[in-house]
Amino acid sequence: MAADAGKGEASRLVALRVTPKARHQGISEEIAPDGSVRYRIQVTAPAEGGKANAAVIAVLAKHLGLAKSRITLVRGDSGRDKLVRIETE
Repeated sequence: MAADAGKGEASRLVALRVTPKARHQGISEEIAPDGSVRYRIQVTAPAEGGKANAAVIAVLAKHLGLAKSRITLVRGDSGRDKLVRIETE
């Protein structure tokens, strides 16, 4: 992506599994068999019009103590499995 040019030094990619229209919002970590960490995020927002994606970014930002603007959706705009870029600096 052209907007990401020059930002790779201080960022990391994180895999997510999202549950929209959940009863409660929350976040948990799970470790895959290959040792990688994936966050499971439950949001109360429906998966329509980008509402769930916005809620996912808000929940993750709050959990990590970062501004929402430091988290960018890289892949998975319309699916439950997502990949986000987190700017750490």
